[in-house]
Amino acid sequence: MSIIGVGIDVAEIDRFEAALKRTPGLAERLFLRSELLLPTGERRGSASLAARFAAKEALAKALGAPAGLLWTDAEVFVEDSGRPRLRVTGTVAAKAAELGVRSWHVSLSHDAGVASAVVVAEG
Repeated sequence: MSIIGVGIDVAEIDRFEAALKRTPGLAERLFLRSELLLPTGERRGSASLAARFAAKEALAKALGAPAGLLWTDAEVFVEDSGRPRLRVTGTVAAKAAELGVRSWHVSLSHDAGVASAVVVAEG
């Protein structure tokens, strides 16, 4: 196995929340329903959504930031163990396959008003 790419991104939580509030439909363009809602059906908090957005940005950077990727073709989810994971489809899966990506590693964090993510694409 070899590392194909690494991406990192940060998002200011308050700024991200303000963007979601002022731009109708932005959340639905960035996230799948499963990312927006908790298992209880309640909407996820701004810190969690900002971290997921940072992960999608980091994923794009790990792929070389190609044009044409759809935000909803990358899903950030958390396993029952608490480990964050990525599931890719469509445009993101196609680019990953082209580059030889076979697995993903993702780390999410949010503290002091900032959400961050690191993504490693491994082939």
